[in-house]
Formats: sequence, structure tokens, C-alpha cells
Amino acid sequence: MWNPSQVDYLEVDPVTQEIFQQYKYALAYIGVDFDREDVQAAVIGCSQGMEPAFQTTISYWIWKQNNYEKFEYPSAFLIKALNQQWTPKSWSNEYLDNPKFKSPCQLWWEKAAEKLGKDVRNSLIADVAEKESGYQYILLMSGQTISLEIVNNWSWEKFYEYAIESKRQEEERIKRL
Repeated sequence: MWNPSQVDYLEVDPVTQEIFQQYKYALAYIGVDFDREDVQAAVIGCSQGMEPAFQTTISYWIWKQNNYEKFEYPSAFLIKALNQQWTPKSWSNEYLDNPKFKSPCQLWWEKAAEKLGKDVRNSLIADVAEKESGYQYILLMSGQTISLEIVNNWSWEKFYEYAIESKRQEEERIKRL
């Protein structure tokens, strides 16, 4: 998926990048095509009102879903919302709690708490993140990283053993210092 931080010819400020990261999976799920040049141009060219435009697009999709209506042309809708600085009639941050709107990193983090327990997860895993390139990884407390794609092919037991061994090796390394 396109990411505004990957644009070489234009510096995109960190606030814009952060807002985009927060909403990109929800917008992509509802059908916004971020690979379209007109969508990219609208996002990059939006100097203010980006977050309300994103929220308007998502809340309108939710309204359409609740009324059993199809949301036609979500990319065009978003472009218009950005260009005309639309604000949502109703918005709740809870809309983003929809599992379909979450990144694979967020979903894995939540699943890890369910499978390992929050305390164990928090003692072994520092973060589950995505680089600007799209590479998704797990940062272990030991400082070691592992691809989320690889771990998704493992059982939870195998991941747990790997993380414990990584933690043990890091503790031994620290003792030797």
C-alpha cells in the first residue's frame, strides 16, 4: 500500500504521516485505492482538514453499511472530502476498533495478549511495527526483530520458545559485559 512518507519528490510532515497511518487500513478496507495517483495527490496536497476528511469518509461508509446501502466510489468520495475539507456529522473513535480496520501489526499484538497473556506478551515483546517500506516486524525485548510474516506461519508455542530463547541469550550477553 502506498505511504505518503515514501514520496521522494515532496517532504510530507510527520503529523500527516501519523494521521495517515492511523486511518489507512480502515480507508483501504472500505475501498479507497491509495495506489491511484489522484488519491495520492489529494492526500499529499491536503494542507489542513485531513483527519476530519478521513473520519467523514469512514463514518459515511458505516452509515451506508447500517442502512444496507453500497458505498459507491470511495476513492472519489475521499478526494472530494479532502478538497472540500468535509467534517463528519458523527464520529466515534470506537469506529477504528473494528477488527477489519486494524493493521496486521495491531491484530497480532492483540492476539498475542489473548494467546500468551498480557503480562507474558509485555515481558517478551517491545513492539509490533511496520517500517515505511511496508515491512512488518516484531521487536522483542531482547532487541532482536523477526518478520511478522514468518511468525504468522509459526504456532504460538514456537513463537513463545523463540522469544524466551532470545531473552535468555540477551540476559547472558549482559552478564558477560
